[in-house]
Amino acid sequence: MMRLSGRLRTATIIGMQGIRARKLRTFLSMVSLFLGVLAVVVVQAGAGIAERLQLADVELNSGIDGTKVLYMPTVPGANQAVVDTVHGRADAVALFNMSATIGEPGVRPINEGGSPFDQDWGGGSQICNQNGCYDPNAGAPQGQAIEMRLTALTGDVRPFRPYQLKSGQWLDFGSGPVMSPRLVLNEEAAKGFARYQVPAEMRVAGATANMTPQFIGVVKDGDPSPHAYLRFDDLTNWVPKAWLYDPNQMGDVQVAMAGSTPVEPVLMAKLTGLGAQGITADTINMRKQMKDELNLLRMIFLAMAGLVLVIGAAGVLNVGLATVGERIEEFALRRAVGTPRAVLAGIVLAETLLTGLLTAALAIGLSVAGLKVLAMFLGSSQPFLQNVEFPWSAGVSGIIAGLVAGILGGFIPALRAARIPIATVMRA
Repeated sequence: MMRLSGRLRTATIIGMQGIRARKLRTFLSMVSLFLGVLAVVVVQAGAGIAERLQLADVELNSGIDGTKVLYMPTVPGANQAVVDTVHGRADAVALFNMSATIGEPGVRPINEGGSPFDQDWGGGSQICNQNGCYDPNAGAPQGQAIEMRLTALTGDVRPFRPYQLKSGQWLDFGSGPVMSPRLVLNEEAAKGFARYQVPAEMRVAGATANMTPQFIGVVKDGDPSPHAYLRFDDLTNWVPKAWLYDPNQMGDVQVAMAGSTPVEPVLMAKLTGLGAQGITADTINMRKQMKDELNLLRMIFLAMAGLVLVIGAAGVLNVGLATVGERIEEFALRRAVGTPRAVLAGIVLAETLLTGLLTAALAIGLSVAGLKVLAMFLGSSQPFLQNVEFPWSAGVSGIIAGLVAGILGGFIPALRAARIPIATVMRA
């Protein structure tokens, strides 16, 4: 082992001396490898960033893999059956989605249709029922009001959708209901209320009177439009249950359930008894599906980057063969004074490996700097670039790519150097 270590050290030292002595050829080899190694680093970094961004939000929007989601059919009594079944349970929660407006009454909201505040969806609010769809703000003047999506929860939804608390507190389902509904805003809604001063008056279709909400927290929920969450029993202080239970009046209702909960067969039986047909609970597998898609794209782009890397390795091979051809007398003389063939091969291979490592370091450094520059200049207009970090797994991939290219480009020249006969020095 010590003998092998000594040979490796000797080959590395002589290889470094060869790099210093032939700077131009080392530079040409690095140029040949640079694009290939850079392509590998960029593909791995881009895939890592995309995976982190998309998979981080997919659980917020769709739910944790394994969660079952049941969408309520529009049959009389379905919503009431849902509330009766999931009430007080931790393994299932019902989500009642509707539209709400907070601010001045009788005016058109700042963000009609509940659009994000920096976007204009180009349409007004629409309420649809058995009589058709209509705009409740038709003919109203523009005013200080914010329209948002409102979700009433029968329990804590975070075991199924891991909303990230940013400030304040989440809804407390262990206490009694209150007359002033407690709202948890998402980040887009919080931005709107920080930007605009609107009266604390909330209007919900079907309510007996306008409510005065209280904001208790802010969460990240992956929704780009303004959204707020409140307890179902806080809402029923103002909205008659008959209205919430009427499928012709209420918005969409869904139930999120744990995969092994007994709620599913009970709820299915109740809904079937009410006349619903073809009811199924969808199992969430979005994270696995998206990861498979991202991995497929990564493999396609890595194959293209690998092709560029092989072309670069061919350039290193060409330079290496030319260098060995010029150093035949040197290697023959080293053989004559007792240098083992393995050391001669190691000298050539060490040069190409060190060249590959230097190229990888340069490509990684350029990628890190480029990402920081992009975040600096485009971060304000591209939110996904804000606080983005370079995935060091891409750096590891770049180092491996540099070493592989060094081996591919130096293996044949190393064999050629090791086979140079001692008699060559006599002819020289």
